[in-house]
This record gives sequence, C-alpha cells and structure tokens, in this order.
Amino acid sequence: MWYAGQIRAVARYLLARLDVRSEAGASAVEYGIMVMLIAAVIILAVVFLGERTSTSFSCTASAVSTKSNVAGCG
Repeated sequence: MWYAGQIRAVARYLLARLDVRSEAGASAVEYGIMVMLIAAVIILAVVFLGERTSTSFSCTASAVSTKSNVAGCG
C-alpha cells in the first residue's frame, strides 16, 4: 500500500528527473520562426535583385545590339 508521503516523494523525483518545466520546446519553436523569417527575407531579396539584374541585362543587351545608348536605361 502506498502512503501519501511516498506518492509525493515519487512525484517529486519524477518531476526532477523529467524536468517538466523545461522550456526547450519553446526555444525550438522560436528557432523555427527565426529560420522562416530569414528564409522570407532571402527570397524577397532574390526576387528584388533578380528583377533589377534582369532589367540591367536587358538594357545592356539592347545597347550592344544597337551600338548606342538606349534611352530609359539607368
């Protein structure tokens, strides 16, 4: 037969061993959100720079093919 004191002692032992109050799960979620935000910034930068680079190459190709300065190229 288990006594109340023994049950409390076992419960305290299990809580100490399992470290139920640990915040490791919260930090994993935070890292996941951080990685997602970094990926979003990288994707936006690639899209923006890709458009700018494409425009620049188009202007350069037009200037080379016509052997003159193309109006509207910055």
